[in-house]
Order: sequence, then structure tokens, then C-alpha cells
Amino acid sequence: MYLTELMTASKVKFGTSGARGLATDMTDRVCYAYTQAFVQYLEKTQDLGPEAGIALAGDLRESTDRILAAVAKAVVDRGYGVEYWGRIPTPAVAYYGLQRGMPTIMVTGSHIPEDRNGIKFTKKDGEILKRDEAGIKEQLIELDEGLFDDQGMLARDSFLPSPHREAAEEYVQRYTRFFPSGCLSGLRIGLYEHSAVGRDLTRDILERLGAFVTLLARSETFIPVDTEAIRPEDRQLAAKWAQEYGFDAIVSTDGDGDRPLISDENGEWLRGDVAGILCARDLEADAVVVPVSCNTALEKTGAFEAVYRTRIGSPYVIEGMQQAAADGYARVVGYEANGGFLTGTPVRRNGRSLSELPTRDALIVVISVLHQVNERQTPVSALVRQLPKRYTYSDRLTSFPPERSRELLEYFSTGDAGKDRQRMVRAFGDLIQEVHAVDRTDGLRITAQSGDILHIRPSGNAPELRCYTEADSPAGAGRIHQQVMKILDSWR
Repeated sequence: MYLTELMTASKVKFGTSGARGLATDMTDRVCYAYTQAFVQYLEKTQDLGPEAGIALAGDLRESTDRILAAVAKAVVDRGYGVEYWGRIPTPAVAYYGLQRGMPTIMVTGSHIPEDRNGIKFTKKDGEILKRDEAGIKEQLIELDEGLFDDQGMLARDSFLPSPHREAAEEYVQRYTRFFPSGCLSGLRIGLYEHSAVGRDLTRDILERLGAFVTLLARSETFIPVDTEAIRPEDRQLAAKWAQEYGFDAIVSTDGDGDRPLISDENGEWLRGDVAGILCARDLEADAVVVPVSCNTALEKTGAFEAVYRTRIGSPYVIEGMQQAAADGYARVVGYEANGGFLTGTPVRRNGRSLSELPTRDALIVVISVLHQVNERQTPVSALVRQLPKRYTYSDRLTSFPPERSRELLEYFSTGDAGKDRQRMVRAFGDLIQEVHAVDRTDGLRITAQSGDILHIRPSGNAPELRCYTEADSPAGAGRIHQQVMKILDSWR
């Protein structure tokens, strides 16, 4: 059986960040098969020697333990060792593997609801890219069906070894050795813990750098915090906490710690692609690689020698960073609209070095923004005001059938540019009276003559339709966003 056949039968498919699906569909058999296909692909590409092992970690979802056990058994049955690092962030286990040339597997659904989960695969030299995904899908897998019961669960108990601690500590030291000691001294930070797997590590790092940290809203049940579509209740909580405690900022991450949340002193959450600009500036990047959906204030700052725009998804950003490095840029970084930040080359400053980490990370953004608050003696809100005036909104329509999303994109892609633009104007009414440019790098991104932007695209890992809008004022971006979401909702 080829993995593609199992993907169709199980409904568990590759998205932009690995395999994703309903936890009930991610049976032990399905997870075992995905892992076997990944290991076989590593063998085929000679990325895994006979003495090698694979490092595993997971998030705090209820289904994660079971899936980790199935993944571990698949690795062991293939003849390789397992290093289990417990519940730590995705970038922490990836960083550990990259430092040792060891593949890693992270069981996480990131920000999506608890009834879903996922598996992220990283090779010894970084995240799997789209060409790797294609190679994994092509693997012919042979399963011992005697391992599983009628429901696809392991017929005999499987277990994980006791977790080690080194990967977590190395991740902490990555930042405490690069940023100056005491660089966050005097800052009062609220840490929104919820069910983020890296909540304890985040506190540890911030306190080692000198911040005074207040813990907020720790949860023992999973909460799907999406940094790209922030829940109204999270906006309300941040505003309440800011008023109550007088924080310099409130910080958090999504479930697996690769996407940041950071607020200003008023409890207003920063957009991920705005925080990304601040982080790239603090790291003095030469070239910045971002998906097409990111805020265009990046180019308007004039702070960077080159900006590369890609399709949405970290694999495309990584490929863009590789291209930027090949083009001769010495300090290459990337980020996404969700705030996940990647370093494609080492960053050296004041005799300290931060090695590259070409996978999404949250804490580099959090620390960099807070570092600038102390270094410049200015609040977070002032850092944002110093950027060019471009404002964005993003949201999603959940339970939006993927086939309907495809129909919508095809409606605006007839092959006749004039006809397509007429359809866009008719569809979006007063929002777009005249089309200036159309970008189909990923979904449909329309720039009006006024400079307003609206962008729609299907999610790569869930039945959702995402919408991004951008304008020169918050009111303008909000008005476009509200109207576009109503239009899209009527097209279900």
C-alpha cells in the first residue's frame, strides 16, 4: 500500500506543517504508517544511518500520548532508537535535532481544536520541504496488520521511555547566551500560559533575562489559541490584565510554541507580521523572506536590503531563505503572518552568536521585542507606531468545504484577465472599484487602486477559508475585513 492510498482512506493528509486530521481518524495504524513512510524516505535519501536515532516530543493534547506511543513503536520496529524529550515546544526538539544531525518528530496539532492532532517531521538538516513531502507520499508501506485491532489501535500496550531534559535546557540556553544578561531587567511581563506546551520554559527564559513575570490563566485542558485569528475572549483578557496589572507587555504562544503572541502595554495584541518586522530589525537582517500575505509595511520600512515573497507555509519560507543565502545575503531571516520566526543563517552580535533555526519559533520574537523596549526605553506601542502606517486584519471561516474554496478561486481565474477583474469588482462591490494588481502566488490577493488589499485562500491543514485585509488605517482595514467576511460567508 502506498501512503497516498492510506491518506485518502483515513482523511489524514499533509498540510503546510505535516500530517493533520481528526484525532479519531489518526488511529495508531495511521500514525504508525505515516512514521514508517517518513523513516523509509530518510533511508532512501541516506539521511538516517543504521546507528541513528530519532528524537520525539509532543504537545499537551489528550490524544498526544497515544500518538507518540504509536510513532515510537514504528521507529523502533524499523530498527532505530528513540530519544524522547517529553512535552516541549516544536522549535526546542527541532533545535536539538539540528545541533546533532538527528531527525525529529513532533506530535502536535499546533493551534487547531483539540479534537484534531498532527505529526510534524524534521530531517537532520531542517523541516521537510514540499519535495520531501512528495517523497514521503510515494513510499510503499507494508504493515503487520496483526499489530492492530479492528479499530486500528495497537493490540498490545506500547509505551514511551522516561523523558529526558537536555533538549529543553539547550533551548533555554540558546537565548540566555545570545541576549545580554539582564536585558529584560525591570520589565513587568504577563505570561498567558493557557495550554501552551512551552509555558514553563518561557517563564524560565524571561526570568533568567531579568523580567518580572506574572503567570496568567494556566489551563489543564487544551485551548486552541490561534495567533493569526485571535479569539475575542483572548482580546478581552489581555485588555483586562493590562489594566489590572500595569504590564509592559503580555506574552504567550500557540499550543506547540512556534507562533508568538505579544501585546503592548495596553493589552492590544500585535499582529504576527508586525512583530516579525520588529524582530527582523532587532536582528539587523539583510534579507527577509515572508509569505505573500504579510503586511507590506515590511518593504516600506526601507530597513532591509532585500525582501522575498513566497507562498504561505514555512516550507516555502525556508526555500526562500535558502535562495536568499545563495544570493549572497549574510543575515537571512523569515517570518509568517502568524508570527512564527525563522533564522536561515547565524546571527552574530557583540561577540555572541545565535545559530540558525530554520523552523518557526515564537520566543525569538517575544525576547527581541522586549529587548527593544528596554534598549530604546520606549513602550511596545511606540515601537509599532514608528513603523509605516499599514494595518491588517485576518480571520477564517471554519467548516468551509475545500471543494467550495476551489470553486471560488476558479471563478476568478478564467484565463481572461479583463473578465477576471470585472468579476472581482462585481463580487466585492464598493470595496474594489478598480483593480490595480492581482497576485495568485497563494490564493487570490487583490490590490485596489486605493492601495487597499484583500486576500482569500483555503487553509492548508483544515476545512477553513482564510481572509486577510490591509489598508492605511485600522478603520479602513476593519471595514474591508467585516464586509469581505460577510460576502464570503454567503458563498458557502
